[in-house]
Amino acid sequence: MKKLTVLAAGLLLLVPTLAFSDSISIRAGYYLPRMMTESFLMNHLDNLFAIEFQNMSFLPKDYRGSIIGAEYDYFFNKYVSLALGIDSFNRSEVGFYRDWVVNTLTDGDFAFPFELYQGDDIIHSLRLTYTPLQLSLKFLPLGRRTKVAPYIGGGATLAFWSVRMFGESVDFNPVDELGNPIQYFYPDPELGDVEIFPVFPVAAHESGASFGWHAMGGFQIPIGYRATIEAEARYHSVRGDLHKLFQGFEPLELGGWAFTAGLSYWF
Repeated sequence: MKKLTVLAAGLLLLVPTLAFSDSISIRAGYYLPRMMTESFLMNHLDNLFAIEFQNMSFLPKDYRGSIIGAEYDYFFNKYVSLALGIDSFNRSEVGFYRDWVVNTLTDGDFAFPFELYQGDDIIHSLRLTYTPLQLSLKFLPLGRRTKVAPYIGGGATLAFWSVRMFGESVDFNPVDELGNPIQYFYPDPELGDVEIFPVFPVAAHESGASFGWHAMGGFQIPIGYRATIEAEARYHSVRGDLHKLFQGFEPLELGGWAFTAGLSYWF
């Protein structure tokens, strides 16, 4: 329902072009954010999601998945069109710390090593949304009236994005009021002093709009005088800077590959 709401809002932006548009298309497929690939995560250890994957039960594959979109094309001639489109990607998961459990002491809630102590799971949700608005120039080298019409193109992107975390989190680098590091220890009668970490409630949300670019290639197959089916691979390149409660993490790498199939109608 939320995806449809986002798309509806985006389509309102496209309505002024409808009277001059030559085709309208809808598409759906699979989005693979570059930030969720193993090669990226291995080389960007300060990335928010890399840290989450190290500590939580989340997996990179949890943040890959379906993407839907719509697009209007204005044809200058049978070989060149100007396209304005919008896509929507949204993934939300709930996870727990794999190596830590929470126990309540006099001074508050603390994370204890799972392998040594019993306790409750430390849980939070993490949500990522990515909604790129894209202006593209497309080239059809064989024209639009062929049995198979390949095309290539690319252009500018204005991406609206957000990241949200809600639940409990562990502070692995606690400091005092002056910013000096603090260590907490639990005096275990058998193991001696065991280091523990504060657990605090978290309700962090950040959103923004970022400029980027995209490139695509695909083909259309006519299934009637005015309709075609199409398949496309599109690469997005967009980064989102984090501030506020997520300050200190490197920018989000929101770009990646979208593989979609769709249906278009020509006016």
